Amino acid sequence: MMKKILLSLFLIFFIFGAVFARGNTDADSGKIVIGFSQRRLAGSDWWKTLIQGATDSAAEEGVELIVLDANGDTVQQNADVNTLINRNVSAIIVNPNDPLGLTSSINAAVNAKIPVIAVNCALDASLARKIYGYAVEDETAGGAQGGYVLAKRFTEKYPGVRSTKGVIIGGNPGDVNTENRGSGYIKGWERWNKENPDKAVKINWLPLQYGNWLPNDAMPVMRDIATAHQDLQVVVSLSDVMHAGIVQALSAAGLWPNVIMAEYDGYQTTVKEMLDAPNGPVQVMTTNEPYSQGYDAVKMAMRAIKGGKPEGTVYVETSTFSTDEAAKYYNPSQVLIITRLVGK
Repeated sequence: MMKKILLSLFLIFFIFGAVFARGNTDADSGKIVIGFSQRRLAGSDWWKTLIQGATDSAAEEGVELIVLDANGDTVQQNADVNTLINRNVSAIIVNPNDPLGLTSSINAAVNAKIPVIAVNCALDASLARKIYGYAVEDETAGGAQGGYVLAKRFTEKYPGVRSTKGVIIGGNPGDVNTENRGSGYIKGWERWNKENPDKAVKINWLPLQYGNWLPNDAMPVMRDIATAHQDLQVVVSLSDVMHAGIVQALSAAGLWPNVIMAEYDGYQTTVKEMLDAPNGPVQVMTTNEPYSQGYDAVKMAMRAIKGGKPEGTVYVETSTFSTDEAAKYYNPSQVLIITRLVGK
């Protein structure tokens, strides 16, 4: 009899101990905890700004945010998502390193009934249909705005010119960011021509170039293009991270500053250049709002936690402006433009 009593007490202790061990997680106190699996942080002000937006949004909501950095490793990111599941978080935000590579961990989160929100980079369609939503900027629309303003500024800088040559340089072959932004600029230029037939400029776009989003990689690519095409007048950089390399290349080829440029991202260093040289090469900027993407992803997570219906893709607000408006967007205390703070 005594052995049975001791065995029963042991089982009761074990069960309660197990429950306590499971409950003693970041979410145990009743406070809402949101996990953020970031694909990489090191060496990128863009990523840091994304996380800052999420951090500020979480503080505003009075919730805890746990950020795990996968350091560009998909295997590690799967482990990070599983860690967040085991910590019993209320929702998981993920900036995927690989759109399909997180299949196992995303499925695990869904099966655990933890809402998942993608941010900045999309998950594969097979996973996207299972998650709560996706916060990102509309890159094609942003590029189209940039292309439209670029065509307008071209006609102002080169009055009477009705044909020209241009090149677009992006990140890596096949990446969605390059494809969306690049096609957007082309569409925007075409829309300007259609709406302004008396000023329309036919542009010969050279094949899309790739600079791996890095100035040192963009420099030799742009140098070769500029050297081979001395009649090049239009340059579109799909990330102004590559700006210094592009300038060096165009200078070496003798084309700087006799070109007109549009850039995508919104680094304040480039905005300052636009402000200081209103008649210089860089005439157009389109923002992609990492701060707002992180900020809005947390808001989306809160709606999911409160039982909201799946939202699909939700675009953050972006801005496109020329040198005429550069002063409005310039803030030396920021690394990148934060449109939601402009004018406040």
